[in-house]
Amino acid sequence: MSASSSKKYFDLHITGIGYVNRIREVKPKRGEPFLACSIAALNGPSDSVEYRYFDVKVSGADAQHLIKRCKEASDAERKVLIGFRLGDPWLDVFTYRSDHAKAGQTGVSHKARLLFVSWIKIDGKLEYEAKSKPSDDAPEGTPRIPEAPASHEAPAPDTETPPAAAPEKAA
Repeated sequence: MSASSSKKYFDLHITGIGYVNRIREVKPKRGEPFLACSIAALNGPSDSVEYRYFDVKVSGADAQHLIKRCKEASDAERKVLIGFRLGDPWLDVFTYRSDHAKAGQTGVSHKARLLFVSWIKIDGKLEYEAKSKPSDDAPEGTPRIPEAPASHEAPAPDTETPPAAAPEKAA
C-alpha cells in the first residue's frame, strides 16, 4: 500500500430549517466580494419555537444561485423558509454601533458557511426541493437516498411570524 498525500478534514455540520433575511453582497476591504445572508434557525419544540441566528457566507454555486433567487422575496419581507446545511461554525465577538439600543456593549454572532439548501418555501409554498443524489461512498447500483426528509416538520410559515433579522454590528 502507498501512503496517501491528500489531507483529511474533520467536518462539523449543522442541519436545520430557518428563515432567511438580509441577503446581500459583502465587499470586504481586503479580499473578494461574497454573498451573505442571515438565517433565523428554528430550535426547540414546535409549540414553543426559539431562534438561533446565524450570519452566513453562502458557499458553492448551487447555494449561491438558490439564495439569489430568494432575494426579491426576502427584500419584500415575504416569509422565506429553507432547509439548510451549515459548515465550519465559529463565534465572532463585536461591539454594538452607537445607533443601536445596546451601543458600546459587546455582542456575539454565530458565523458559518451555508453549504447546501435542501428546500425553499416562500409564504408557505414549496418553491424548490433538491433532487436525490447518491452517496459519495456508495457502490454503483445502490439506491439513491434523499438529502432531506420529504416532510418538513415546522410551524406553518403562513401562521408563524418570522423573527426580525439579527442586530447590525460595528464593522
